[in-house]
Amino acid sequence: MPAKSNKKKEKPKAAGKAAEKKQVQAARKEAPKKAQAAKKPAGSPASEADRTEIMKKQLLKYRQDILSEAKREIGKYAKGDNKQLVDTALDDGDWSVVDLSEDISLRQLSAHMENLKKIDEALRKLSEGTYGICEECGEDISMERLKVMPFAIYCRDDQERKEMLEAMEREQVF
Repeated sequence: MPAKSNKKKEKPKAAGKAAEKKQVQAARKEAPKKAQAAKKPAGSPASEADRTEIMKKQLLKYRQDILSEAKREIGKYAKGDNKQLVDTALDDGDWSVVDLSEDISLRQLSAHMENLKKIDEALRKLSEGTYGICEECGEDISMERLKVMPFAIYCRDDQERKEMLEAMEREQVF
């Protein structure tokens, strides 16, 4: 048998080393991407677009829930649910219960209207790209806060400061 040439063996080794080198380079390129993905907490949105879409869905769901509740409250008036209270009112005590019941219903509707305005404002900010930015300091509002109150316009610190000032003002009035 003729002796095998070393040249044939070197070519596959050289080709193998080139392929191995390409794999190492590809792995180096992928390492930062994998590290970045590993840094994201579990359950966090993959991108700003995903975060925006999640918050938009949450705001729209919250808006729909408020509208449904408001429609039920208005439906009570249309059906005359309070009419039974009015018909059975005999004295001033009964009339005060009727007035109190109507006042509570009207306050709930007013609160629903305010929340709807806030949600619509948050949806506008989402479309403009300014959603989740504190109106006082310009810092990002935490995702935890936005999940609890999706129409928040202040970060936690500025909201607390604002509430303290309002409490001090109320105390000064009395």
